[in-house]
Amino acid sequence: MLTVIVGLTVALVYGAADFVGGVAGRRLPVAVVTALSATAGLIVVSAIALPLLGGTWSPEAVLWGAVSALVGATALPLLYAALALGPMSIVSPLAALLGAIVPMAWGLVQGERLGPLGPVALGAALVAVVLVGFVPPPRDPAHPGRRLPLVRPSLKALLAATAAGLLLGVFIVIFDQTPDDSGVVPLAVNRAGMMLLLWPVAAVLLTRMRRRARERTAGDTADSVESLDSLESDTLPRARVAPAPLLARRTLLLAALGGALDTTANALILVGLRLGDLSVMGVLTAMYPAGTILLAAVVLGERITRVQWIGLALALAAAGMLALA
Repeated sequence: MLTVIVGLTVALVYGAADFVGGVAGRRLPVAVVTALSATAGLIVVSAIALPLLGGTWSPEAVLWGAVSALVGATALPLLYAALALGPMSIVSPLAALLGAIVPMAWGLVQGERLGPLGPVALGAALVAVVLVGFVPPPRDPAHPGRRLPLVRPSLKALLAATAAGLLLGVFIVIFDQTPDDSGVVPLAVNRAGMMLLLWPVAAVLLTRMRRRARERTAGDTADSVESLDSLESDTLPRARVAPAPLLARRTLLLAALGGALDTTANALILVGLRLGDLSVMGVLTAMYPAGTILLAAVVLGERITRVQWIGLALALAAAGMLALA
């Protein structure tokens, strides 16, 4: 029962982190947002999680934490790339489904045994993952009552979604390999490793963005000067366009909040894996789109579709069966 509660909490917190990170990702490249999130996550782990939960620093804990950093730093850009290529209605459920199947299959192969309701509950949970992650195509502007036809995904989008889903599932499996006495040590190594992997890429992207911003500013200033010269108004002050800051405070706060939420979810995954079965935690964690769509409905007023409501109801039913299994 406790494992199910932790798993559902992870899904909601992961969904919230995805929502916040998505908003920040509208203003900055994914690598930059992820690097900022990892930095905030390391601060949270160092200042709160490690003092409270502790853990033994062993070679095995550090090794699995480092491997998880490599997997996470690869999976997230692939996931966002797949979502950008679209359509989200296909790539999002595909990635979530594969992310659930990998730890579920690994756990069952390793000998995990559930009660009579277990197989039915896992099957229902997999269906719920697909339904909750389904994003319908937008409405036709010419006919608001109709939706645009479903766009077939490209091979590149399918490959990116497949790779992202498999790696996200592998990420859960890796966390399950960490020693029981390691506490949140693997998570601390994970955050530090992701920082080391992502910040060089983020620095290059920020440098390019800054250069482009300066070029646009120079162009705007030149246009302003030409306009003033054409009026022959030397007595007027010449306009100067100030560049907008690349890392605005709001964007930094969103990225930091996303990192704190993501780190909290990962810490709960470690707790859940030590309380119960990998197969159960894996499939419940993959329901993270539920947290995203619920938060989008509350904050942005986005409408939850009928298919997603069915998925949410099925997810709760599956969670109840898993608690009894």
